[in-house]
Amino acid sequence: MNLFPRGFPHGSPRLPSGFAYGGGAPRPRLRRRLAPVVLLLTAVLCASCAPPADPPEREARHGTEASATPPPPPGTPDLGPNVVVFDPSMPAATIQARLDATFRKQETDQFGQGRTAFLFRPGTYDADVNVGFYTQVAGLGLSPDDVHIRGAVHVEADWFPPQNATQNFWRGAENLSVTPTTGTDRWAVSQAAPYRRMHVRGDLALDDGGWASGGFMADSKIDGTVVSGTQQQWLSRNTEWSKWDGGSWNMVFVGVRNAPPDSFPAPPHTTVARTPRVREKPFLYVDDAGAYQVFVPALRDHSLGTTWSGTAPAGDSVPLDRFHIVRPGATAREMNTALAAGKHLLVTPGVHHLDETLKVTRPGTVVLGLGLATLIPDNGVTAMTVADVDGVKIAGLLIDAGTVTSRRLMTVGPDGSTARHTADPTSLHDVFFRIGGAGAGRAATSLVVNSRDVIGDHLWLWRADHGEGVGWKTNTADTGLVVNGADVTMYGLFVEHYQKHQTVWNANGGRTYFYQNEMPYDPPGQKAWMNGRTRGYPAYKVAGSVTDHQAVGLGSYCFFNVDKKVVADRAFEAPKRDGVRFRSLVTVSLGGGVGAIRHVINDRGGPSDAATSVAPLVSYP
Repeated sequence: MNLFPRGFPHGSPRLPSGFAYGGGAPRPRLRRRLAPVVLLLTAVLCASCAPPADPPEREARHGTEASATPPPPPGTPDLGPNVVVFDPSMPAATIQARLDATFRKQETDQFGQGRTAFLFRPGTYDADVNVGFYTQVAGLGLSPDDVHIRGAVHVEADWFPPQNATQNFWRGAENLSVTPTTGTDRWAVSQAAPYRRMHVRGDLALDDGGWASGGFMADSKIDGTVVSGTQQQWLSRNTEWSKWDGGSWNMVFVGVRNAPPDSFPAPPHTTVARTPRVREKPFLYVDDAGAYQVFVPALRDHSLGTTWSGTAPAGDSVPLDRFHIVRPGATAREMNTALAAGKHLLVTPGVHHLDETLKVTRPGTVVLGLGLATLIPDNGVTAMTVADVDGVKIAGLLIDAGTVTSRRLMTVGPDGSTARHTADPTSLHDVFFRIGGAGAGRAATSLVVNSRDVIGDHLWLWRADHGEGVGWKTNTADTGLVVNGADVTMYGLFVEHYQKHQTVWNANGGRTYFYQNEMPYDPPGQKAWMNGRTRGYPAYKVAGSVTDHQAVGLGSYCFFNVDKKVVADRAFEAPKRDGVRFRSLVTVSLGGGVGAIRHVINDRGGPSDAATSVAPLVSYP
């Protein structure tokens, strides 16, 4: 889940000067960053430790409880009880009180039921938007510059001293412009916290002084400098900035204007000049007539920079009346009836239980979640299947395994799919999977991609290493991702803690741009974690039959805290062929060598162990 496990039971590492600890609005840009190797060697680590209790003074720091949610502007559709729409005519104090009230509830509620989307209609606002768990903040303009926040849209790590951002998951900001009061905004996050279609009129810091393990940014423009600080890895795709400053283990830039030069591993920057093929995430907006629509961006080939800076975005607008709005309490049968009738789905914030599989069968269907909308499959069903058709878009969902084992949580294309979708591929955007943490979830495989040409655009597949219902025999899960379809592309693929292979790629033409992995923390011993005669399972396995595969910017880490003598023989496994190529790989033994990875890929590179924690490899073969 994160490169540094949670908690410091016997005190925290001493941080150098230049790091501030106050709460509230973002602090000035960090002047120094901790060297990752020093952090590894000096931290006292404990993966099982819970975050500290919320200090009693925190409520006062973040304002007073709002007495009521402001009424929605005239013409606002019924988006359920957990969507709040702001209008610039509302008093700033009313808006701020509602933002603060939600943040107080969600700042530390890592595995709770709360889900919220704050939507800002076009205009200018004076607001300090502190974004907590399961909170999405988004503008309702067609361009990010249509909504201007003077103040901050930020994520801090005050709740987990010392400014530890390694558990800042499940939140998002998109389609806004921000003028930071201090000159620097902060997005100190780890996984499942997308930063999309944002325009920062200043600098942006990606950490809060302590640990940080992100992260993903796309279709965004930062007028000043992006400071990565203690972030260990990060993917920036189709972004623009004046300068990037920093790098720890695995920083990847794809289609970025003013990206740093390719220099892995010193500094660990990997640059791909243009994004081969991508579609940006669909989003909700209000048109000039006040009507709500969903904009579906067009495919782009060999792209550089954002879709919107200096130009109008290309794509199609779909009126909201063509969507079935899924509110809390809706049933799977209602959703399937709407899908069968040709409706798209807008899934509003909430935890939605499914007693049958959602079946997406029509070409071009959009399923768009707001506010980390969560789907829980009950009684072992698969949460969602997508037919082998053109142009489906699935976005903004958290699929959380139920207590009865599901064979799969999601399937894209039935087994044996062969149709080509070159002109209009299916795409997945900000789709997250979770097994355990909120309870004892179980699923053999999280995601199986059988269709060809699918694009994955920011996925986190996570078997929980902390929270409720966590244990080697409790939240059981073999594999995160299996790819059986040809010509599948993944941007920002995070897969962690599964008990066998994390990712298995069986088809030709696969492309991965950034991969982040942690092996399972909790094998009870080497005997329990054997793949035949091989110690452990490779995190990323390309099948021996594959002749064409490329992967760029990959990291795999171990922290075997139950039995630190456990060894993984390799992190990556692939056939040695000219058409199968890897670039910029790294393995890390966290905590200065709690367990070991013998080789980076096949029999090359490494080890990562107590003697040498970090092992980079420039290329393979």
